[in-house]
Order: sequence, then structure tokens, then C-alpha cells
Amino acid sequence: MYKQFEMELAGRPLRVDVGRVAKQANGAVLMHYGDTTVLCTATASDKPREGIDFFPLSVEYNERMYAVGKIPGGFNKREGKASENAVLTDRVIDRPMRPLFPKDYRNDVTLENLVLSVDQDCSPELTAMLGAAIATTISDIPFDGPISTTQVGLVDGEFVFNPTASQKAVSDLALTVASTREKVIMIEAGANEVPESQMIEAIYAAHELNQKVIAFVDTIVAECGKPKHEYQSFAVPEELFEAIKEIVPPAEMEEAVFTDEKQVREENIRKITERLAESFADNEEWLSVLGEAVYQYQKKTVRKMILKDHKRPDGRAIDQIRPLAAEVDLIPRVHGSAMFTRGQTQICNITTLAPLSEAQKLDGLDEAETAKRYMHHYNFPSYSVGETRPSRGPGRREIGHGALAERALVPVLPSEADFPYAIRTVSETFESNGSTSMASTCASCMSLMAAGVPIKAMVAGISCGLVTGETDDDYLVLTDIQGLEDFFGDMDFKVTGTEKGITAIQMDIKIHGLTRQIVEEAIARTRQARLFIMDECMSKAIAEPRKEVGEFAPKIIQMQIDPQKIGDVVGQRGKTINAIIDETGVKIDITDDGAVSICGTDAAGMERARQLIQIIVTDFEAGQVLEGKVISIKEFGAFLEFAPGKEGMVHISKISKERVKQVEDVLTLGDVVKVVCLGKDKMGRLSFSIKDVAE
Repeated sequence: MYKQFEMELAGRPLRVDVGRVAKQANGAVLMHYGDTTVLCTATASDKPREGIDFFPLSVEYNERMYAVGKIPGGFNKREGKASENAVLTDRVIDRPMRPLFPKDYRNDVTLENLVLSVDQDCSPELTAMLGAAIATTISDIPFDGPISTTQVGLVDGEFVFNPTASQKAVSDLALTVASTREKVIMIEAGANEVPESQMIEAIYAAHELNQKVIAFVDTIVAECGKPKHEYQSFAVPEELFEAIKEIVPPAEMEEAVFTDEKQVREENIRKITERLAESFADNEEWLSVLGEAVYQYQKKTVRKMILKDHKRPDGRAIDQIRPLAAEVDLIPRVHGSAMFTRGQTQICNITTLAPLSEAQKLDGLDEAETAKRYMHHYNFPSYSVGETRPSRGPGRREIGHGALAERALVPVLPSEADFPYAIRTVSETFESNGSTSMASTCASCMSLMAAGVPIKAMVAGISCGLVTGETDDDYLVLTDIQGLEDFFGDMDFKVTGTEKGITAIQMDIKIHGLTRQIVEEAIARTRQARLFIMDECMSKAIAEPRKEVGEFAPKIIQMQIDPQKIGDVVGQRGKTINAIIDETGVKIDITDDGAVSICGTDAAGMERARQLIQIIVTDFEAGQVLEGKVISIKEFGAFLEFAPGKEGMVHISKISKERVKQVEDVLTLGDVVKVVCLGKDKMGRLSFSIKDVAE
């Protein structure tokens, strides 16, 4: 039965249609927020997927260009692979929902979100986040909802909920918070150095609004919710755990995992697993879940060591950061490079500078953002974790990590007016054992400074983990988590920022939310850690941006011309500007308002290009002295080219103070001579003279 539910959300109508479309899905809602419309569906397979030891959840955010009245670019005219924005939206929908499915659920679940129309003042991403949660909550798929999501901006010092396009353009904060009834379950943020106290205030203002949406969802569930279906549990039998402990006592497992060498720990676990497999060789049922059982045994051991004994696997104190190292200029000839090492996590970052014309063009649903000049890309090869697998290009994880480090540094970049470059930084993961995205932030910050990018402040990042007990008060926050603590812990709370405040947050958790006390402690701990990293490591490698870009980086000269003269500089079919480029070897970009950027590595060529453009856009006046090249000789005089497309004539009588019978007696094609402008003749034509040039 078709039903509509409606509420006002941040001053705009939110409408949920149930039973109108996609009725064969386990759960489906047609979401309307303002004029933004998104179809959100949740489907699950009838049976569990065989041979897996994880919950197979897929989230898809499908952008359609018709939603903003556009036809896709390119030859195909069909939407291709998911945009970076779509991938990041997939991830932000996934993160708060995944912890709320049963941990032993092995049925495939797909959450599809199809964007049908976009009202730029009502975020389609937010609409999809709300819709995915509602569709799953009213479905028969086991899910411990409802949840709600709110976006927060900061405009003129005031919080703005679910900001409009114009508010986003001037906001100092782009915060997304997802909540259950009691706790915050997901945080994602980009910020212009927002102080920690203000960030916490914004998070819990969003949490409060989320409760109103959850109450609204409760009314939908009450009328349209389906009973949750039964499913086959894949929990490890308790008797298997007991049998494992008989063969591998807890003390032996502690010794196996208590090391700061990842390879040593993995070898220890491999030997234990082989021993157990031999012991259970006749029990196929136990062998089928042995890997999961060993994983759970490790997890319980590590969590007990941390929470009860305050012992970390590598022996560090709870708030201790692993050994740090940093250096710059390790890669020759590139525009900037830096390497940052934290324990067994190592990132090398390379910066490349280019003219603004090489900024990335964006073909998406956000009409306000059509290009970006700063691009941070992240690569994660298999050798970084001691594995072997073919490279298939960047996946969602790589795109997400690159975007997080990019978001962390955008607030401190110089303006285009102050630094007219497109900037690309690439983080190559040389070694990975926890929080490579935060190491990427540190490495890219140093790489930018080494390249001479005048960033406003140094940025560092760190991740905190969490181990919880039976009650909300029984927990321990860990500074600088390594891979094992991430795998077996409850949280990966990443924060980047300057000394002044936060520039980015990304929070992943595996439990049903965090208390305010945990959030505040994690944010405080990350501030303390990032200041330590900047003071004790990064600033010793490079304390401030270099005053100039490097030897091999392109240089840029900027000049302003009358917009009416742009056509003169470009010439017919680009003939004039291409001639300048061919002669000088530079690259020239001109904006519609007449801003000209001349880019090159040869200073003389750049200056020559500037002079030529200046000549083209300057109206000749009497008394002006110029140099021109003879390009044509006639009986009555010679034609000179002062710049591509800018020509003038010297009458034979103005060539020399002595009488000239033939122009060829004095001038030859290709000669470069000085002339003075005599002004306009009786017919309004400009006249030039060689003989009247002052000695």
C-alpha cells in the first residue's frame, strides 16, 4: 500500500514515499528533500554466500546526469564509472550502517541509491544517506536501526543545518554526523581550522537534530515496517573456542601477538593455525570456521591485554606514538618530495605543479563545483603489506584515503591569486601498518612546503583507536593505532589539523556508537598527538615553505589585459597565441576577465612572451619605440611584425636619413630593426619611422 510521510527538516520539506515504486525490493523508499529526489532500495539474498568469513554489504550511489538537466560528456553519452564524489558517498553511507547488521550475517545485502533529480539547496548525498537507512529499517533485513544523518555548516560563526548551496560556498565547516537513538555512530568533516571545542559543539548539535528525524522514522516503521527474517548464523561454536584454548593456552596466544613486528606476529599466528588444523583434521565443521575462530581468539586476547592489563601488542604506552622520521628532497628532479615514517607505516609523497589550466574538470551533479586545482592521489601497492597481487587501479579505499588527505590540506592552501598553480600530490605507500591516510597528510604537507607552495600553516594527522568493555564507562582510547589494534579494536578516529584547529575528521567504528565522553577524549588526544608530530618530527625536516618553487618546477608570470583585447591575443583560430607559444616555448592561459598566466621553465622565454602580449594589447601611440621584424618588402616600403598578428609599415622615405632608391638596398627579410611610431596619417593609418629613432 502506497503511503506518504512528511516532516520539515532544516526549513525544507522532507517527504518519504513507501510502496510507490520498486516493490520487489526488501525495502524501498522514494525520498524527496525539496526538489531533490532519490530512490533508495535495500535487498538481501535468500541464502548466505558460501566460503566467506565477512558480511558482504555493497553500497551504490548512482548519479544520473539527467538529474541536473545535462547529457554526459565524451563520445559515449552514457554515465561511465562512478565519479569520485559517488565513491565517497558510497563510503559515507556504508560506515554508519555496517556496524548495525548482525556480525554473523553472511547474506549478500545491496543498498542502491539512484539520484533522479537534484535541487542544489537540498543535498542528494544527504537524501541518499537518510533514504538508505529508512529503506533498510523498514525492510525484513536484520538491522538495528533506525539511524539519521545531518550535515552542519558554519557561516559567520553560526551553525547551519543541511546548508544550501550558497551557504556551503561560504561555510568554514562541512560536517556530516550520523546517530542512533543514543550515540554518534559516524563523523566526517572538512573544516577551516575549526577549534576542537566548536567542533564538538557542532557534532552534538547535529546529534540532537538526528533524534527528531529518528522519531519521524519511527512513525514510518510503525506503519510500514516488516518483521525481520530469520537467518543462518555463522557464529563460531563455543566448544571450538574451548578446544582451541586447550591446545593454545591464553598465555601462548598473548606471547604470539605481543610484538611490534607485523611479520613476526603473522608468522606466529600461521604456526598456531597449522597446529590447530592438524589437531582438528577429522572435524570438517570446525575446520571450515577455524580461520574465523583463530581471528576471534586473537581479538579477545588483544582486547583483554589492552583493556584490562593496559598492555599494547608492541609494548607502547596507551598515549605513545610510534617512532617518527621525516625527510624532504629524497626524489631528484620532481617539484617537491617528502617521506614520513611512523613505525611500520611509511609514505613517500611527490608534488607536481602546473598551470591552472591543468586543474581537474568535474562532470557531476554539483553545479557549484566544476573544477578543483588541488588533487591528492593515494596508492596502496601489495608490497606495502608484504603481499602479492596484481594492480587493478585505485579502489574505493584508495580514493577515500586520497580524498581525506586532500580535504585535510585544502584549508591551508594559498589562493589562486597568490599562487596561480594547479597542484597534484601523490602518496605512494611504501609500508603499511596502520593509518596510512594520516601519514599521507603529514608527508604531503612537507612535500608541498618543499615544492615552495606557500601553505598558511603546517598540517598533521593521527588516528586514535578504542577498546570497549561491557559498559559505556569501561573503555580505553589508544593513540596512534597500528593495524592489529585497528582490526581488533572498535574505532578508527582520524583527525587532521593545524595548531589552530581541525581541518578534517573521519571516524569509522564497529560498535553501535560512541558516547560524548569518548568523542571528546579522542579529539583531545589527537590534538595532543598531532602537535607532537609537528614539533618533534615534521618541523625538523622542513620548518616552513620554501620561498620559491624548485628548479624543475614551472614558473608563472601573471599579467592583466583588457578583456576586449583577448581576441587580439588569441587570433583567428588561435593563430596568434600559438605563434607566441612556438617562439617562446611557454604555456599561456587566459581567463574571460583578462587574467593571463605565462608558464614555463625558461625565464627569457617567459619574459619574451610577456613582451609580445603587451605589444599586442597596447595601442600604438606617437613616440612609442618598438622593435620589429621585416616580413614583407614592397616598392613603397617595408612591413614589420612587432608581435604575432601586430604589424605596421615603414614608408621608403622613413627608412634612412639618406635617400633610398630601393628598399632592398637597406632592408632584408628577417631584419630586426627599431622604429618609432609617428602617429596616424591623413587616412587614419599608423605610420612608423626608422630614421627618426632617437640615437
